[in-house]
Amino acid sequence: MGAEGSAAAKATARGASAHGPASSAVVVVMGVAGTGKTTVGALLAEALNVPYAEADAFHPAANVAKMTAGTPLDDADRAPWLDAIGSWAAARRGQGGVVSCSALKRAYRDRLRAAAPDVFFLHLTGDRSLIARRMEQRPGHFMPPSLLDSQFATLEPLEDDERGAAVSVRLGPGTVTERALAAVRERNPVPAGP
Repeated sequence: MGAEGSAAAKATARGASAHGPASSAVVVVMGVAGTGKTTVGALLAEALNVPYAEADAFHPAANVAKMTAGTPLDDADRAPWLDAIGSWAAARRGQGGVVSCSALKRAYRDRLRAAAPDVFFLHLTGDRSLIARRMEQRPGHFMPPSLLDSQFATLEPLEDDERGAAVSVRLGPGTVTERALAAVRERNPVPAGP
């Protein structure tokens, strides 16, 4: 198992508990860089009592190096990354889980759905100026603010036929998580016990 798989395995263990999940949904927290996918994803997983995985842990080293250098990824770069996330989501079917993943294009979401058809997309939204300010406050992250324009140019918001919901990130992480939790629960009811 490579470094990516090892990190993903560690992420899978986080968030599990003896009390069982509060949802069997697998949620992909999506959006451009700087929307708070990691923060909201971890808080949402904790609230749902399911494991959380950070999509950055699934990137091959070459992708991280490319982004660190300020070079946007192309679809060929993203394919193995999306497949690894899709495999994680498929393994969590019926048990629940939350993974953060930009999933900017419909084609990327379709690829994730091909592996895990029931996945629910939670799109964190915000305007460019808000997101740019947020990115400036996280020094040391491999995704530089200079790539934000390419992220917004690539973004294809959820379409009506996609399972998911959009939540604005204008408010703090706690409020965003509460709204996200309400959207997930509304569209993914907890199955009745035996």
